[in-house]
Amino acid sequence: MRSPDFLTAVGIGVADLDRSTRYYEQVLGMTKIRTFEVEYMDEVMLAHEGRNAVVLMHYTDGSVRNYRDNPVKLVFYVTDPGAIAAKVKAAGFEVTREPAPIESLGGAVVCLAKDPDGYVIELIQNPATTEAVKAEAGASA
Repeated sequence: MRSPDFLTAVGIGVADLDRSTRYYEQVLGMTKIRTFEVEYMDEVMLAHEGRNAVVLMHYTDGSVRNYRDNPVKLVFYVTDPGAIAAKVKAAGFEVTREPAPIESLGGAVVCLAKDPDGYVIELIQNPATTEAVKAEAGASA
C-alpha cells in the first residue's frame, strides 16, 4: 500500500536565484511552479509536470551563507542523459562523468554534472526508456 505521506520538494540554497532558475528551466527542462518571498528569503519552486519539486532558496536577510559545492546530489530520471549533458556544457557548466551505461543499474546510462552552485546533478536514463531501447535493439537483430 502506498503511504499517504510523501516528500513533495527538496530545497537548496543558491547564490543567484535568477541564474539557477534559468539552469533548472533551460538545461533540465523544469517549469517554474511558483515563487515565494518571505522576510528572510526568496524561493523559486520548479518541477517536471506532476513530479516532485526543487525549491531554490536565496537568503535575503544579510546572513553569510555557503552556497558553493555543498555535499548534495539531486537525482533525475531523464529520457536522454547525453542530450542533457550537451545542454549542461553549452550553458557553460561542468559534466563530471560523461554519460555511460552502468551494469549494476541494468545498463542504464548515467551522467554526473554540476549546477551553478556546484550541486551534483545525477542524470539516470529513465528505466522505461532503457527497456524500450533494449526491446528495439532486440527487434532489429
